Amino acid sequence: MDFSRVELTPDETDYRDRIRAFLNTHVTDEVRRRDRETGDNFDEGVHLAMGAAGWLAAETSADGMTRVQRRLWDLERRRVHVPWVTWGTTAIVAESVRQFGSEELRREVLPRVDSGEVRLCLGYTEPEGGSDVATCKTRAVRDGDGWIINGSKMFTTGAHNCQYVFLITNTDPGARKHHSLTMFLVPLDTPGIEIQGIRTVDGDRTNIVYYTDVRIADTYRLGEVNGGWQVLMQPLSVEHGVVDADADGLQDVSILVHQGTMMATAVDRITELVAATGPDGRRLLDDGSVAYRLGRAIARMEASLSAPTMFGRVAIAQAMRDISPDLMDLLGAAAALPIDAEGCADQGGAEYIYRWAPLCGIYGGTLEVFRNMIAQHILGLGRPHYSPAPAKAS
Repeated sequence: MDFSRVELTPDETDYRDRIRAFLNTHVTDEVRRRDRETGDNFDEGVHLAMGAAGWLAAETSADGMTRVQRRLWDLERRRVHVPWVTWGTTAIVAESVRQFGSEELRREVLPRVDSGEVRLCLGYTEPEGGSDVATCKTRAVRDGDGWIINGSKMFTTGAHNCQYVFLITNTDPGARKHHSLTMFLVPLDTPGIEIQGIRTVDGDRTNIVYYTDVRIADTYRLGEVNGGWQVLMQPLSVEHGVVDADADGLQDVSILVHQGTMMATAVDRITELVAATGPDGRRLLDDGSVAYRLGRAIARMEASLSAPTMFGRVAIAQAMRDISPDLMDLLGAAAALPIDAEGCADQGGAEYIYRWAPLCGIYGGTLEVFRNMIAQHILGLGRPHYSPAPAKAS
């Protein structure tokens, strides 16, 4: 692993300063406060400003930024906590539209993605489907030159701020599981679509979306009928964090590094607090048990942030679950107070990580699913065996 520091050229330094000036102008304390209150992980004003200034088009274009510029953009957005989730889903779906969409659909959608007017969300999980998106029951049935869709999707984050949903449907219930799926990019203002908000334990908003006799033109189909698994594989691989790393080392080592960075920020803040001298002239860090538990938490965090691809996805989510209770315990009862609450111990950092950790362990699939994928596809241990052990002869 190469830990060398990238030295910026004068042009790259100017580019970073342009990014900072833009973000400091548009990502204000009011934006962050509003985002905490709504749980949207999206701010339309910031997003449209990014589109108008050309940042979105540069990010989605293969030659819109150099590799160093793209890395600077990613790091600076993270530094100021840009509400980011809806753009993340938009970017990966836009690539599928480019690859599998009709010319008419590409003209309708992609220019407005670059301007920020159009956002795209993911319609995968179903209320009874769990992590296996291929067990899809939402039906799409041919109706002349179009389709009629009925069903429901759970955890369609950002649907209330998006214009289209990347929807997985079942178009051949009699076929094998991965040969029955067709993907559509469905306009969310189509009659028959109902979006209901759900707040998660970490304060974020997601949605359940109902589709009742939703009629769409065949223009909105992506890829071949019953060939949806091929269309889904690239965005699903991005969400799972299993895409190949580039040789220059300028990208995140795993898909949950954003969440891991938030964890690291909380740990840094808590380290400052326990190392500070209190009114009695003592430091919490002078207690051997505090020093041991903090050191153990830092070691686990650093190891997780260094784990690549799918390993890192599992390691970061597990580290968040493991260390956040310890961090809160070190600070005492005040650590249970959320951000902005009077008397909160560490600006609510550990408390937020504690609430966020369970969600990070189910994004795009549960930790158990990812552990099975690692065992089967990377370590070559074969398929998991869930049947009960045979009874022993008496």
